[in-house]
Amino acid sequence: MKQAEFDGKGNCIRWTEAPGAEPARVYVHGLGSVSAVYHAHVAARPELAGRRSLFVDLPGHGISDRPDDFGYTLEEHADALATALDTAGLRGAELIAHSMGGAVSVVLAHRRPDLVSRLVLTEANLDAFPPPTAGSSNIASYDEDEFVDGAYARVLDRIGPLWAATMRLAEPRALHRTAVALVRGSDPVMRTLLAGLTIDRVYLQGELSGELPGRERLEASGVRVVTVPDAGHNVMFDNPDAFVAEVAGRS
Repeated sequence: MKQAEFDGKGNCIRWTEAPGAEPARVYVHGLGSVSAVYHAHVAARPELAGRRSLFVDLPGHGISDRPDDFGYTLEEHADALATALDTAGLRGAELIAHSMGGAVSVVLAHRRPDLVSRLVLTEANLDAFPPPTAGSSNIASYDEDEFVDGAYARVLDRIGPLWAATMRLAEPRALHRTAVALVRGSDPVMRTLLAGLTIDRVYLQGELSGELPGRERLEASGVRVVTVPDAGHNVMFDNPDAFVAEVAGRS
């Protein structure tokens, strides 16, 4: 396990990694998730073997620290992730990022273009104020103390065992602040930042999730949008073959 201090107060962002060739692939999880759980099974596939692979847990999640006085904004998450990549000695990494982690990765690519050469985004949050049915919107609908003091437990009971298995590893206050930040979005918003990047960009949308709003504009800006059959939000679980093909760039 590796770590890097991200806030000047001794708190660390942590990751595990497998050695291999550069450019490295950096796997970034979604809200209330853990990177290795969502991505290690695909990174081990023969099509992706042989590349240096990092599984980073963002602050407040998984094995990383969870300070009470941290803001957990998208920008702060992106800066913490940049600290991890700087400490790992990476430049021009490929970021394989899911959901909220995709939003963080877009912000990182905008703020630190030296660190990122390619984005593979799986149902990444691109817009502020997602629909009320979105997990982040549901969490953000509570005020912070209400969420920490009782709503967190109710949310865990309601979301089902798979997401709850990793969400229970997230610190409740950090989870709430991250959800609020995700609903608020970055400035400029993530979709605008993504369209303005000049690196290789792939956006994976699960067929079962419906059509991606604004797909034509994203494609016009050079983003390759792929609808993955027989998959919902968690494409890496629902259709790992298609997911691996896109990460490998062999589709």
